[in-house]
Amino acid sequence: MSVASAANPLLSFTGLPPFDAIQPEHVAPAITQLLEDNRALIARLQDDPAAPTWDTFVVPMTEAGENLGRAWGVVGHLHSVLDVPAWREAYNQMLPEVSRFWAEIGQNLKLFQKYKALSESAEYATLSPARQRILDHEVRDFRLSGAELPDELKPRFQAIQEELASLSAKFSENLLDATNAFSALVTDEADLAGLPEDAKAAARAAAEAAGQPGWKFTLHMPSYLPVLQYADSRGLRERLYRAYGTRASEVLGESGKTEWDNGPLIGRILALRAEESKMLGYGSFAEVSLVPKMADSPAEVLAFLRDLGAKAKPFAERDVEELRRFARSELGLDPLQPWDVAYASEKLRQARYAFSEQEVKQYLPEPKVLAGLFDVIQKLYGVVILPDEGPTWDSTVRFFRIERDGDLVGQFYLDLYARPTKKGGAWMDSARSRHQTVQGLQSPVAYLVCNFPGPVGGKPATFSHDDVQTLFHECGHGLHHLLTRVDELAVSGIHGVEWDAVELPSQFMENFCWEWDVLSGMTAHVDTGEALPRALFDKMIAAKNFQSGMQTVRQLEFSLFDLRLHHDVDASAATVPMATVLGLLDEVRREVAVLVPPTWHRFPNSFSHIFAGGYAAGYYSYKWAEVLSADAFAAFEEVGGGQGSLLDPATGERFWREILAVGGSRPAIDSFKAFRGREPKVDALLRHSGMVEAT
Repeated sequence: MSVASAANPLLSFTGLPPFDAIQPEHVAPAITQLLEDNRALIARLQDDPAAPTWDTFVVPMTEAGENLGRAWGVVGHLHSVLDVPAWREAYNQMLPEVSRFWAEIGQNLKLFQKYKALSESAEYATLSPARQRILDHEVRDFRLSGAELPDELKPRFQAIQEELASLSAKFSENLLDATNAFSALVTDEADLAGLPEDAKAAARAAAEAAGQPGWKFTLHMPSYLPVLQYADSRGLRERLYRAYGTRASEVLGESGKTEWDNGPLIGRILALRAEESKMLGYGSFAEVSLVPKMADSPAEVLAFLRDLGAKAKPFAERDVEELRRFARSELGLDPLQPWDVAYASEKLRQARYAFSEQEVKQYLPEPKVLAGLFDVIQKLYGVVILPDEGPTWDSTVRFFRIERDGDLVGQFYLDLYARPTKKGGAWMDSARSRHQTVQGLQSPVAYLVCNFPGPVGGKPATFSHDDVQTLFHECGHGLHHLLTRVDELAVSGIHGVEWDAVELPSQFMENFCWEWDVLSGMTAHVDTGEALPRALFDKMIAAKNFQSGMQTVRQLEFSLFDLRLHHDVDASAATVPMATVLGLLDEVRREVAVLVPPTWHRFPNSFSHIFAGGYAAGYYSYKWAEVLSADAFAAFEEVGGGQGSLLDPATGERFWREILAVGGSRPAIDSFKAFRGREPKVDALLRHSGMVEAT
């Protein structure tokens, strides 16, 4: 390695990523160097005439791939949280090269034969179950990556992988650009009637930062959602709803440009996925997607979703009829328009339960919420969470460490606030994974990223109860990664876990947000310091399943659309027409939806989960895993309902040992049964959702 390479901070793997030193110009030299190093190693290993062993073959392959994965992971992370032109250019410059490299490995028949030979050797029987599972996964993944394709087809398969990676990145960028392009400036305060004071203050601050008078609203969720939920101005609600619903589409409204239209990208992505699936011998991309998941077939998933839909739809129809009746009689909104739904729902919630989400939000300042979250983790798992120091990518990002009995368990970054250069949503990702190396045990590090409103006017940020659930959710993913006790990289933490089980720990954590003993301890009114009154909490509990039927069928709509899009649609042409995509969405909505958006709405154009994320033909996993998580949480309820505390350390230790600690080292269903002592049941999910009557 050259002196210049050695000085490149992206090539530093001894500690934390040096975010204070990494610059876009470091990307190309570092990634190029790592690709060259990996290719040289592969050339040596694949042509080694000696029989492969774990130590001589798997270990060096793992170490080299880990360095490339960590460096490219940092680049991808910065592209997500700091999407400025220089970082976007640096990421996109090397994305085809990295995609090409992984496609090359996946199609390398010599490497495949090495892994296959090792999996069939006498040594295989002597390996730990975790190592056996790694080899089984490698053989499976090589087959899914086209290793057994005829040589004449491999270049085409590789080209598909590269184009798909590029299209997914472009999809995300188009959506961010279209989101950032829109703003609504309000100069008459009368038009802001109904809006909470903190939302108005944030809009005022945004206008001042832009050198404009009045109040500036955007399509970023902390700005957009309060308008839809609270603004009395129907015109302002409609304006933002239209802009949000047509982002990155051919419907060129206030946030539109032709070059940001994701429609052509969707059609091409679907066609390429179908072509890839056909080359591998599968009938659809959905079939390919399910190979490494818990579910066995698209038919099984469809049956699961439709069964849940049959249980939920009567409740959803009741919800929407009640909402329309209330909107007509109490608000004069007839007919109820899509931009009225969140507003009318909030008014109905206040009328029925005599509280608003905004009222609850004042009791959830950030410092108390974090302290409460950490307290749950510490009580459940006997760990300590402490502030730590490390370079970050933004001054608002914080860093923490988790210890048990004085030993380091793991560390995590916490990036809570929305920024214009940060992609929307919330996610957890790995900065570093637990791994036994020749230098010693490498501890895991995670990124926890949200898009919450930041502090305004000298006060701490306040979170809605939904925000708190989101934070607990992402922290559940983080704990899955950080509390692993597996030392083998490929099945450590979240690695190797079936995709439709990976949401179990995250959704499990959300349940604690509804427990008085937990929530009351993380509240203090932002102005008075008063704790959340029990009477207000009781109203929240009464309202917990408010419109749960509507919310459930909405998730089922997304899941069915995703699965059928990747299983039923004819994608044999070079691209799938958007008319076909939208036609299928209409068909799905006729089956499960109770509220249908306008014909100009372009939901697919912003469905990043399946077009720019890892959820293609897998969005159903949210509901699939929710069955597992609700049933797992019921084990804590059974203890708490008796004589013990819901935050029972013994049950927490067992959940850690059987679910979190094992990562992907064994099938997820085996981990669940080891914890629960039986197969999962849907009963707890229906009970938690207030849909027991449907059974």
